[in-house]
Amino acid sequence: MLFDAETRQKLSAMVMQQIGDLTDIDDDGLKRLALKVVAAEYSGSRLSFHDRQFIANRLFDSMRGLDLLQSLMDDPEITEIMVNGPYCIFYEKNGQLFPSDLKFDNVQHLSGVITNFFGRANRMIHEKNPLADMRLPDGSRVHAALPPSAPDGPVLTIRKFTGIKPDMHSLIEHDFISQPAANYLVEQIERKQSIFICGGTGTGKTTFLNILSNFIPSSERVITIEDAAELALQNLPNTVRLESRAAGPDGSGEISLADLIRASLRMRPDRIIVGEVRGREAFDMLQAMNTGHPGSLCTGHANSCQDMLSRLTLMVLMAVQLPWEAIRELIGSTLDIMVHLRRTLTGKREIDEICSLSTTEGQIQIHPLFIRSKGGILVHAESNRT
Repeated sequence: MLFDAETRQKLSAMVMQQIGDLTDIDDDGLKRLALKVVAAEYSGSRLSFHDRQFIANRLFDSMRGLDLLQSLMDDPEITEIMVNGPYCIFYEKNGQLFPSDLKFDNVQHLSGVITNFFGRANRMIHEKNPLADMRLPDGSRVHAALPPSAPDGPVLTIRKFTGIKPDMHSLIEHDFISQPAANYLVEQIERKQSIFICGGTGTGKTTFLNILSNFIPSSERVITIEDAAELALQNLPNTVRLESRAAGPDGSGEISLADLIRASLRMRPDRIIVGEVRGREAFDMLQAMNTGHPGSLCTGHANSCQDMLSRLTLMVLMAVQLPWEAIRELIGSTLDIMVHLRRTLTGKREIDEICSLSTTEGQIQIHPLFIRSKGGILVHAESNRT
């Protein structure tokens, strides 16, 4: 092998010796240094220029990138990378999962890649704190789990955003949404209706939220609230991004989504966008929307619009002890539109249903507006009954 464990360790040590005290060396400088070290090490050998370039690139990836995973990261057609231990790697392409031939040398190799990668982003992950999340500059999400939380070896999951081009026209072309449904949602954004997007993992909730946000008037002030900042709002110059923070090793320093939602109310927002609601912060979110901040957007995990309403009710109960009917009244009077996304058996992402909400005497009424027909087309609910 051109770049085995022994070669990696040897060349990395040579590069580190060359760096010396230059701890702030940038990526371009490190690439040039890697090429210099490889050229010197293999001077007079029969290795081709292509092979030397390959070794230099792998050396750089091992020191600054994601090591052997970098080739998967650089493939624009791959949307997700799943590492189930050092010898088991899968990736998603066009909605389908495929096994990769790539393998780490051993558990220590994979653990080192994870800890170094998170360490460069000032995110600590170790035996006492074995779970960690981070985001990459391009918006990709990274989650890692180390033993003892992952007893079979380190686990790394990277969700990229390189699938459908993030604009409504592309979604219509890919039958993610129909033109009439797109027109309807855009109109509701402009009317400042509150929209909740729900669906399973990997159905495109964040991407769709980004696209809908493009239709928010540029004159409005928008506050985004997320666990890990992923939203990339376009053409909204008056935007403030807030990100939660986990507690430190001593148990202090936590900043929850609920804290951020309450703080956002003192920032004079026109709209509040919550990246994902999954706990007691649901009550603060609904209160914020119901006290002069219509037109807000948020997402959550659920199998249907009806299921999302039940989950939201339980989330609110985690925060306050209110009667079930009062909570349902709050939800129904706050949320106007609910959109459910799904993935088909072939991996295709699509809108499953769009519903409007109303409430009467504590009972939430769900009114289907657009649903998938038996032929797989998103149509008006009324036309599907005929």
